[in-house]
Amino acid sequence: MEWKDELVRGTAWDGAIRVFAARTTGLVGELQRRHDTYPTATAALGRTATAAAMMGAMLKGDEKLTVQVKGDGPIGQIVVGATAAGQVRGYADYPHVHLPSNPQGKLDVAGAVGRSGYLHVTKDLGLKEPYRGSVPLVSGELAEDFTYYFAASEQTPSAVGLGVLVDTDNSVLHAGGFVVQVMPGIEEEQLVRLEEAVSRMPHVTALLDQGEDAVGILKFLVGDDVTIHETIEPVFQCFCSRERVERTMISIGQEELQKLIDEDGQSEVKCHFCNEEYRFDAAELTELLRKAAF
Repeated sequence: MEWKDELVRGTAWDGAIRVFAARTTGLVGELQRRHDTYPTATAALGRTATAAAMMGAMLKGDEKLTVQVKGDGPIGQIVVGATAAGQVRGYADYPHVHLPSNPQGKLDVAGAVGRSGYLHVTKDLGLKEPYRGSVPLVSGELAEDFTYYFAASEQTPSAVGLGVLVDTDNSVLHAGGFVVQVMPGIEEEQLVRLEEAVSRMPHVTALLDQGEDAVGILKFLVGDDVTIHETIEPVFQCFCSRERVERTMISIGQEELQKLIDEDGQSEVKCHFCNEEYRFDAAELTELLRKAAF
């Protein structure tokens, strides 16, 4: 059965915890297709995209955020943008990374990302200055790194689970995750119960493989006492366009545009986030040069 991607936001235990869960198989599959990521890179980019999608669901209205994972591994930088509406885009510097399995027999995401580096989050909340948070990577497996980010940068104790299962043909079989956040005033007994539930939690992809949806993932953690406040579909969405690229080209100035005309007679610009190519011939570059003169 073909399952649609979904992201749910809710509360549980009379508001003592805030919960998010997502199935992002289609989204991660689209990222894999666009960037031709190899399995380990698919898992790293997919985990980051899933986390960013759930963090986007913590925003409101037109707010958006960008997550940057800068480790010392061979994948280089991972960048993912997400909006409150569930629109997600992202890329990895070096998508053709695949490593031998780790000792647990899983894709070696930490080996690809690296265990030294930083996780940066920038939130555009419509204010004069964006919010910026940054923490050092603690494992490179990403779920632990986002857990540490919430605790250290946003002072919100959280549990994060992320998973991507890649088939032998490099297609994405399952992808998803959860975020559970402790609210002020939680009782000690509830905190112990939550810690025990997290320690017993099966892998997210195992639950998805069994046919569980996003709400089903949450019920493994918190039981039936969960109230869902919103359900959205996370989707791949890039905001590049030819018009935006033209504005960027004009902004490089007359001298650089003239150099492109004289030396190459054309120009190709590729969007990092979606891999779309925008081509400009000599006549189009000359028109941009004319506009740059004003």
